[in-house]
Amino acid sequence: MPRDIAARIGESNATPTERHLSRRWPIISGALALLIAGLIVPLVLSRNGDLPFGFDTQFLDEMIENRGPVLDFFAHGMDFLGGGVVGIYVVPLAIIAVLLIIRRPWAAIFFTISTVLSAGAVQLIKNVVGRPRPEDMLVTSDYGSFPSGHTANAATLAVALGIIFPKVWVWIAGLFYTVLMLLSRTYLGAHWLSDTLGGLLIGVGVALIVWAPFATRLRGEPIPRASSGGPTGSAPDAATPASGPATDSTAR
Repeated sequence: MPRDIAARIGESNATPTERHLSRRWPIISGALALLIAGLIVPLVLSRNGDLPFGFDTQFLDEMIENRGPVLDFFAHGMDFLGGGVVGIYVVPLAIIAVLLIIRRPWAAIFFTISTVLSAGAVQLIKNVVGRPRPEDMLVTSDYGSFPSGHTANAATLAVALGIIFPKVWVWIAGLFYTVLMLLSRTYLGAHWLSDTLGGLLIGVGVALIVWAPFATRLRGEPIPRASSGGPTGSAPDAATPASGPATDSTAR
């Protein structure tokens, strides 16, 4: 299908909200960016130097008290899945490849931009803030505790896939994965709770900001679905009136 036709189909199939987002995306994306910044900046400025908040230390103490072999294994698994070569390269590239295979090029572009900008924003803020990590860590991590890159990556992935595949189960799975990632980062002592909340805001915010200009494009792309007896759902119904009488008379 030519791109101009696909674009017109996307525009006609888009909801009024999506058309509004597409036409005014610079204003909407900018407003979302300011909102996210307004939520994150107080977390940074209200710190007493490099000291954690009171709820940070209380939450981390609870996590340390509940450490054990089973939870250690699970938390290290989440650490492997959400960071390093696997989390930064393997998982995103695998998702992009699948999107291209099922002919969702705009979804692949949207997902790529979202993940790159989210990771970039995390590293920028880490170096600007320079918050020390907790001392009782079970993993080796890079410089900067705020915000949590693992949590930001998980949130970006969850929101982006929820937008690309607008199904309830996709959103639920994404929420579950993000919460587990958040808890695992504090359990391992790699982050304070406020670090993971900051990462969550960044991951969600970046995905929504990038989504605005892609709203109608994503609507124009077909979502693969399981076929039931033919290339389309209407083909068998269209053939029924012509073939039905002949089949009945033969049976008699």
